[in-house]
Amino acid sequence: MKAVLCKSLEGPKGLIVEELCEPEPAAGEVVVAVRACALNFFDTLITRGKYQFKPDLPFSPGGEISGIVQTVGSDVAGFQPGDRVAAYLGWGGAREKVAVGADKLTKIPDGVSDEAASGVSITYGTALHGLRDRADLQAGETVAVLGASGGAGLAAVEIAAAMGAKVIAVASGESKLAVCRQHGAHELVDYKQSDLKTALRDVTGGRGVDVIYDCVGGDSAEPALRAMAWEGRYLVVGFASGDIPKIPLNLLLLKGSSAVGVFWGEAVKRDLPAHRRNTQQILDWVATGSLKALVGKTFPIGEVVEALSVISERKAVGKIVLLMPQAE
Repeated sequence: MKAVLCKSLEGPKGLIVEELCEPEPAAGEVVVAVRACALNFFDTLITRGKYQFKPDLPFSPGGEISGIVQTVGSDVAGFQPGDRVAAYLGWGGAREKVAVGADKLTKIPDGVSDEAASGVSITYGTALHGLRDRADLQAGETVAVLGASGGAGLAAVEIAAAMGAKVIAVASGESKLAVCRQHGAHELVDYKQSDLKTALRDVTGGRGVDVIYDCVGGDSAEPALRAMAWEGRYLVVGFASGDIPKIPLNLLLLKGSSAVGVFWGEAVKRDLPAHRRNTQQILDWVATGSLKALVGKTFPIGEVVEALSVISERKAVGKIVLLMPQAE
């Protein structure tokens, strides 16, 4: 079988495609014939040894896959050859076949493409975990998404809308905000053209925002927190700005609010059944059209370097997906 291999930490340019022996399932595992493998920005880091996880060389990049169950090991229930499945692996998915623990698999509903199914685990999974598991978001509440036009932000916009919330997208520029509107945002705030605290209070009629979903950090954090409603929840998701903000804790006291960490990767490891339930919900929403699961561009496995360059050069709109030979 063909596999993308990282044999030295030179970044994506050092990746090669080689032939490997096909895997055999151990107890509790299945072998999945991979159809699609979604790529993410962290793949550009992990291949340089600059990501929080550092797998032993050689390894394959690609943390999200979809495919078809080929063979089933002992002690596996609920899956059989021919089942369409999706999984979050962390890394190791950029290969034609992979052995996966059955407890990591979720069945793909009819009507969801391999390409779309391969790319929902991380961004949509983080959004659903944050908004439902950590913030206990209720229908009718307001959610402001900071960094709403990025991949993580758009996923949060869609998830919040699917959960029945009023969604306020915070981004810069008309074109980015227009994309947010297309993905379900009800209100738009250009943080470069207005005072963020004032704008968020204005669009909520002075009440404030129930949940802040912050992918950005930096200078937007404090004014957003100042615009929160009583007993609001501030979700700390990431720091795309590169700046980790320092929050005056008296603001939490005055608002009766909470700052809540959203560490999706660790949550997956600690509670796989909850992760699978969330993934099933996401795939069901994709099947009904509630989530777009936008695939920006696909590449054959042999063009993995070109595929990752689209991500590293910030040219990606939607998911970048590798297709295995049988899916081309």
